[in-house]
Amino acid sequence: MQAASNLTPYEAIGGEAGIQQLVHRFYALMDELPEAYTVRKMHPESLAGSAESLFEFLSGWLGGPPLYANKKGHPRLRMRHAPYAVDQVVRNEWMQCMTQAIEEQVSDPPFRTWLLASFAQMASHMINTESAPPCHFGMPASA
Repeated sequence: MQAASNLTPYEAIGGEAGIQQLVHRFYALMDELPEAYTVRKMHPESLAGSAESLFEFLSGWLGGPPLYANKKGHPRLRMRHAPYAVDQVVRNEWMQCMTQAIEEQVSDPPFRTWLLASFAQMASHMINTESAPPCHFGMPASA
């Protein structure tokens, strides 16, 4: 995706500061929204580590420095999420938080549309079960 002004998505979102802002708001919404209860309880009490990983991933995914890949190797998102039961409910709750964060931050309509579609596709790819049993951080759903 190239924005109308030929910016990369990384540049269009505001670089490092823009990604940090998006990630901060995303996890704040996960904490605040009752509708995000299921996805929130899949995370540790402190979201700091999750926020750091998401920031590092998004940096490279959006065309900036490949921080996540340099630190942990190829993202392999589906494999890394495999221990956790991700169903349509979890996917939708995650997307609700990300959608609101993007809508609050990204003012360029074509870029916002592209970003939301890209996240929706990625979130749908994480679904690995039809119905997720209760899952708490540190305990895979099959435990």
